Amino acid sequence: MITSRLTSKSQTTIPQPVRAALRLREGDEVAYVIEAGRVVLMRVQPDGSSDDPFRSFSEWDSPADIEAYGGL
Repeated sequence: MITSRLTSKSQTTIPQPVRAALRLREGDEVAYVIEAGRVVLMRVQPDGSSDDPFRSFSEWDSPADIEAYGGL
């Protein structure tokens, strides 16, 4: 198991073996997915693609929008 320590400002360094496994470099974006009491850390694709095609449209993230467009 690879671990890191949380600072007083709630920051941590991603350990080098994890950075290497995800091929992370300075400026890369990472995403966190919470599932069943665990957090999965993944590299966001450089082209901006991800599982959520609307992730850049946070202004359309109201409960009404989710209800109206959630099934599309």
